[in-house]
This record gives sequence, C-alpha cells and structure tokens, in this order.
Amino acid sequence: MPYRVLIVEDQEMPRQLFEIFVRSDPRYTLIASIANAALAIDFCRHGRIDLILMDVMTELGSSGLDAAEAVKREFPAVKIIIVTSMPESSWLERARRIGVDSFWYKEAQKEPILAVMERTMAGERVYPDETPAVRIGHASSHDFSERELDILRELISGDSNAEIGERLGIAASTVKYHVQNMLEKTGMHTRTELAAAARSLGIAIK
Repeated sequence: MPYRVLIVEDQEMPRQLFEIFVRSDPRYTLIASIANAALAIDFCRHGRIDLILMDVMTELGSSGLDAAEAVKREFPAVKIIIVTSMPESSWLERARRIGVDSFWYKEAQKEPILAVMERTMAGERVYPDETPAVRIGHASSHDFSERELDILRELISGDSNAEIGERLGIAASTVKYHVQNMLEKTGMHTRTELAAAARSLGIAIK
C-alpha cells in the first residue's frame, strides 16, 4: 500500500514540484497539498497520513515547526520532513528537539527529496551537517558565532542593546561589542542594515 503524503508549502513553484515528485513514484500517494501549516493536524485527525513534507514559513505566518510539534505530540508515528530554503540555524536544533524525522534544504540539497523520503520512511533520520553558507556583505553566515546569531535574531526586533541584553541575560555593552564585530565582518555601516540583510537572507529569523 502506498505511503500517504501531505505537502505543506505556501510557495506555488516548490509546491508543484513536490507534487510532481510524489506523483512520479508509485510508493507514494498524494493526499493533499496545502499552504497553511496550522491545517496539517486536521488532515492527520481526519485520515491516515504517513509522511508530511513541511515548510517552516507558511501562509498567514503559520509555523511549520509549531505544526510539526503538534503533529508529533498527537501522532508520533507520522514521519515529517522539514523543507526550507532559509539557513536559520535554530530551526535545525528545534527540529531535532521536537522529533522531526528529517530536514532538507531546497536550494542546497545533497540528495533528491525522493531519496530523503525513502530513507525517512525506512526509519532513518536525515539531517544536514550544517546550514547552507550564505554571503552577507563581506562575510559568510558561517563566520558568525552562536552568540552573534542570537543577537542578530534580536536585532530584527529593533530593540535597544539594553533590551536585547536583558532578554539574553548579558550586559548591554556585550551586545554592543558583538554588533560592532558583526558590522566589521560584513562591512555594513548600521545595525539596521545588518538586521535587514540577515532577515532577508534567512540567516536570522525570530
């Protein structure tokens, strides 16, 4: 009996490609293809789903990781592959923590999605060793430390060094030091420019 697949992807072109891949393989049958991750749990409740291809950022701001956590809590046997083009490193960590089975980058894949699906359904957990490297100014996203990435996510909020420091449990002067280091690495001139670039490139998403 073919595995029953649900696709959760809000961008039309990737969604259509996933549909083509699933329909091309007799081992799978496509049950539905939706744009809002919050609806995934309902499909699991109303009929058997064996595998979900789940984007992280979906329609109406619905988080694929939140949806994956809810599905795994209620239906732990459902296999989930997170599919994303964003190199936000915290997503890898959270996916592992909540029990997501596999993780696949759309633009930087080392193997086709069908191969990852096959390995996942065979019981493997397929994760990349690291996030894709993305250029930001003169630097690579891999040039940032974990603490710098933490601060970069907070910069997106537009809050002050003191407010960011309070949330992260560090001094405002420490925040300022790390921001200055990131500006020097990238060659950017302002924290606003840095935050905007990091958000648009998917390096830091809160």
